[in-house]
Amino acid sequence: MEPAPTLREIGCFARVAQTLSFSRAAADLGLSQPAMSQAIGRVERSLGLRLFERTSREVRLSSAGQALLPYAEALLETAAALRAEAARLAEPPRTIIRLAYAPAAGSLVAQAARRLAGRRPAIEVDLRAAGRRAAVEALTRGEVSAVVVSAPFPTGFTTGARFGVKVAHLAVAAGDPLAGATRIRPAQLASYKILLPRHRPRGGMWARVAATLHGPHQHHVVAEDIDDFAATLDLVAAGVGLLPVPHLLATSIRRPDVRFVPFEAGELSITYGLAWSPDRVTPELMTLVHAVQEALWTR
Repeated sequence: MEPAPTLREIGCFARVAQTLSFSRAAADLGLSQPAMSQAIGRVERSLGLRLFERTSREVRLSSAGQALLPYAEALLETAAALRAEAARLAEPPRTIIRLAYAPAAGSLVAQAARRLAGRRPAIEVDLRAAGRRAAVEALTRGEVSAVVVSAPFPTGFTTGARFGVKVAHLAVAAGDPLAGATRIRPAQLASYKILLPRHRPRGGMWARVAATLHGPHQHHVVAEDIDDFAATLDLVAAGVGLLPVPHLLATSIRRPDVRFVPFEAGELSITYGLAWSPDRVTPELMTLVHAVQEALWTR
């Protein structure tokens, strides 16, 4: 009694049925034509049926072959699904790290996330753009593993991978006379309002900008913190005020209603850093810290 056909032999049957050519099917499966003929012969003997009608000019499916082909194809699809699912189950479970970040640091964060995704095993980073207060609150509640925020850094947390973002331009509405200037100095801003956050830690960039402008009438508080510079440009375009912006944003964003003019107000920069809870340190979190540091080294 012939043994049941193997999955490989059933694959040979299905391929010959699809191509109606022993030589073409053999080439597709990397077999010689005699080996293909032998495989089909074993399937036919095992089933006790003739699957193909052969002549010197053509190969046709027999009525039995036509009836059995859908079953063969379904069996091959099931076997492929079995292998795929087994491969998935053999993979170690994906680790997910949740990271909240200031939008101004988005390009660096994305680069670090790509590095982790390319590791084996991969580490998936769930990115959440967030303002400073929302990010720190999420970190405190344990909703995220780490945050990228600006200085001063939240107390009670470990901070590393610090980096500075240079602020050297003012965003000006396109129709404003200053939009055509080659540079702007603080003395030229007596009749302008500068968009500032309410939260301006001593020694920080926003505090230094405010110190260069004499008189509260020149300050326009637009938020507790300004974390999303790109969104605040809508206020600039509407003529609400001028906005100091990071150099990277000034060179990467193109808007017809806003101009970026060099701002000569001394050395201005915002310091960002990666903060995490010392009580919730994991190997994956340390890998994230290293990925951010590597991204900084290759900037």
